[in-house]
Amino acid sequence: MQSSDPGHFFETDAEQATRQRRAAKSGNRYGNPIVLKSKILAAVLDPRSPSSAVLVAESAGAVRRVDFEDPENTKAVYRGPTTPVSCVTVGGPNNGTLFAGAWDKSVWSWDLDTKTPGKKYIGHADFVKAVVCARLRGKDILISGGADKKIIVWDITSGARIHTLKDDVVNMLSIQDLAVDHAASTESEISLISASSDPHIRRWKIRTDGWEQVVEELPNAPGTERRTILEHETTVYKLVLDHDGDEVDLWTSSGDGTAKCLSRIKNFSCEDSFQHGDHVRAVAVTDQWVITAGRDEDIKFWDRASGKLYCSLLGHYDEVTELVLLKNAKGSAERLCSVGIDGTVRVWPLAKAGLDTLVEEQKKPVAEEKREETKPEGLLSAEEEAELAALMEDNDEE
Repeated sequence: MQSSDPGHFFETDAEQATRQRRAAKSGNRYGNPIVLKSKILAAVLDPRSPSSAVLVAESAGAVRRVDFEDPENTKAVYRGPTTPVSCVTVGGPNNGTLFAGAWDKSVWSWDLDTKTPGKKYIGHADFVKAVVCARLRGKDILISGGADKKIIVWDITSGARIHTLKDDVVNMLSIQDLAVDHAASTESEISLISASSDPHIRRWKIRTDGWEQVVEELPNAPGTERRTILEHETTVYKLVLDHDGDEVDLWTSSGDGTAKCLSRIKNFSCEDSFQHGDHVRAVAVTDQWVITAGRDEDIKFWDRASGKLYCSLLGHYDEVTELVLLKNAKGSAERLCSVGIDGTVRVWPLAKAGLDTLVEEQKKPVAEEKREETKPEGLLSAEEEAELAALMEDNDEE
């Protein structure tokens, strides 16, 4: 029988120290963790319960609904893939379809309410790492990006592939994230933004009869083309459009250790930069906060007005992969959800008073709790664990 205990394998001193530190940290209850049995690679708001529920992508090969109002009930599971699920979104007719990209190179779909499997979108040659939905001339559209360096546009209803987007001039590496720019889209044209394992952010215009990459003339260098937005030094992991802001600016997070605000009115040049440190996997913004998280496990709250770090919250004991804002009936952010490789889903306050209370609580010594050892659901083989680690690493060598 194959062992799943890391202690039974060769480890460097640094690896052993990291494992021991994480084991000591795993017993903390900060963020009221809901503990699942596999790594969580992505999450999205459940539109049916935007104030309390998220849908999480699991390395065990499923999407699971987690409701903070009913934390003991995590049995709402969408099954089908036999490989890790790496991305998830909701869209389609009446916003009633769940889509998930997986390591099997496919995008899976389910009826959001009944969990009945729907169409399977097959066309990528490697892991699917990003999925978003949009509408084009009255049709529901799915857009997926993969480790094969391609972006595919699908007709959701028929399952037909409409376009395949590639950058043939500036080498585009594995897709990390996609965002539909609704502020620049029209009924007949989707404005899409993509991030990848290279530092270039690309913009695309998609129509039913064709597509094009946005190429502009540099405002300060007439006659010079700008094919990409280049404000980071390496992998760009996350794209967030601030739809609550007046200008709908673009926020990004990167393997260079920063999160940045790219100003729309300044042609998406950097307006503000927040130095989180280490790889920044996720960023979320409210009218008061810029929130960052990633490989160093901490969740950092930055005062949006001053740019200063307000607080850093402990909780996760492995890489944080996603931040999701939970919203009230008026669409205003009320709480923050975080998920990570440690298999926990946590929720945090956004009000200053709640944050101050947490900061004071975390100053107290934490009694070390021994974590109950259970065999993880959907245990990956040693080869798959190595592949997952490679997937989560910066892909600079591509």
